[in-house]
Amino acid sequence: MKDRRRHPGHPGAAGGAGIPAAARPAGLSGTPGPAARGAGPAGAETGPAAAGRGAASAGTQVGATHKGLILAALMLAMFMAAIEGTIVATAIPSIVADLGGFARFSWVFSAFLLTSAASVPIYGKLADLYGRKPVFLAGAGLFLLGSALCGTASTIGQLVAYRALQGLGAGAVQPITMTIVGDLYRLEERARIQGYLSSVWGVSAVVGPAAGGLLVQYAGWPWVFYINLPIGLLACLGLALFLHEPPRHGRVAVDLAGSFWMVVAVSALLVQLVEGGSAWPWLSGTTAALLALALGAGWMFVRQERRAPEPLLPLELLGRPVIRAGNLGGLVGGIILVGLSSTVPTFVQGVLGRSPVVAGFAVATLSIGWPLASTISGRLMMRWGFRATAVTGSLFGIAGMLVLWLTGPDGSPLQVAAGCFLVGVSMGLAMTTYIVSIQESVPRHERGVATGSQAFARMLGSAVGAALLGGVINTRLEGALLAAGQPGLARLGADAGNWLLDPQRRAALDPAALEALRQALAGAFRAAMTVVLGLAVLVLPITRTLPRGVEPAAAGRSPAGGR
Repeated sequence: MKDRRRHPGHPGAAGGAGIPAAARPAGLSGTPGPAARGAGPAGAETGPAAAGRGAASAGTQVGATHKGLILAALMLAMFMAAIEGTIVATAIPSIVADLGGFARFSWVFSAFLLTSAASVPIYGKLADLYGRKPVFLAGAGLFLLGSALCGTASTIGQLVAYRALQGLGAGAVQPITMTIVGDLYRLEERARIQGYLSSVWGVSAVVGPAAGGLLVQYAGWPWVFYINLPIGLLACLGLALFLHEPPRHGRVAVDLAGSFWMVVAVSALLVQLVEGGSAWPWLSGTTAALLALALGAGWMFVRQERRAPEPLLPLELLGRPVIRAGNLGGLVGGIILVGLSSTVPTFVQGVLGRSPVVAGFAVATLSIGWPLASTISGRLMMRWGFRATAVTGSLFGIAGMLVLWLTGPDGSPLQVAAGCFLVGVSMGLAMTTYIVSIQESVPRHERGVATGSQAFARMLGSAVGAALLGGVINTRLEGALLAAGQPGLARLGADAGNWLLDPQRRAALDPAALEALRQALAGAFRAAMTVVLGLAVLVLPITRTLPRGVEPAAAGRSPAGGR
């Protein structure tokens, strides 16, 4: 009975170091992983799935030294992807001044988001079928080609097209990086390594804006794209030289129809979430058409996946308790993250009247708490199990959001920083547990698509959060300004906040208008934090559905749901 109640930290688990022998990823210390032991006799299985499973079963053979070099390459690749958003945002004013097309500049970001989000599940499946290295190198190559072309753009339309190509490659970088970590490292090491990768996002959040400003000032805006080339080439070289996967044999089938319908559904939904309410009203024919297209394509995707011999995204996989909880948690986590990153700097500058540097520091504490908590989460998972670690993370998130919710116009930037730090700790514990438990619950031949589904859920959450919270802030800000007798400012909607962020326009406001705008923005921030706090509370029951531990998956069977 004790053996049946085993969890990741149980000292009696076979295999030493608190890890059941079957849980060890293939290729570590010469021990075959679950895919190797569960595959059965040679030739016992045929077909596309067997080709992927048989090719993956031998695992990834690396030595300790090579693992360090591979990790360095993965961190470079993650840094390249992470810094892209912050460094390009800094260069946008110079890009628009040079290329024109101010009305379309938002598509510089939207095109990247659309293609990267839509391609993530596809890359995850391809990595399971063809191997991590070739798919990563192909995706990174597209990213670098897009980066080089972005630097040559002479019109805003060209830049948007090249950013779409860049995003198409970026969809491979993050999920396959996480998948390779799942292949190479044992359970007790994986959370620590995920902490290293999380720290890359923290560094990029701090370094990106400064690097972007320096590059624009001294080298020109094209270099915010060209800087990716040496970083990406080093990352690709490291993986090409040191990551060795077994040769793959047999035929594989790619679900092209499923890929098409998924791209159409996701693209239609994201276009509406990104542009709805700004490019066209939410209550409009365009909105109705896009939502109808998303629903119709989604229905066709589900229909195709049910009958495909090798589905792009197996529906049975998404229904497993561990993966369902991890993806729901990732979706809500994406909304929370975009909620803080999009509102906290504006609140600190506009309401508290502090400098952009102070605002940047306040939100950067989230990126400090995340890797710190992620680094220790491995030990907590081994001792407490998955459920308790994730629940602890959700409690930190609720505490952090309460701190932010209680921060008013007379609050301190340190109070905001403390709230963001607590939310960062929450993400480090909960998000890391989601991805580690998902990877532990599936055999190697499903790890790519399982990891990709979690990354996609986070991206989708970011898009949903931006649309949801943007609407909340717009509505609350306009209503408060009308109630305060400031119809001129109310007509600006969320753009009224720019009057508080621009020192010259702020100085031009009369005291009554300035105070009305400051109080209105504080109320809008409180309304947005109310929504985010509610979502943080929602994470708690999601984490409680996680099992205490997960039986290590074998190649030939479905993983146990846990205990």
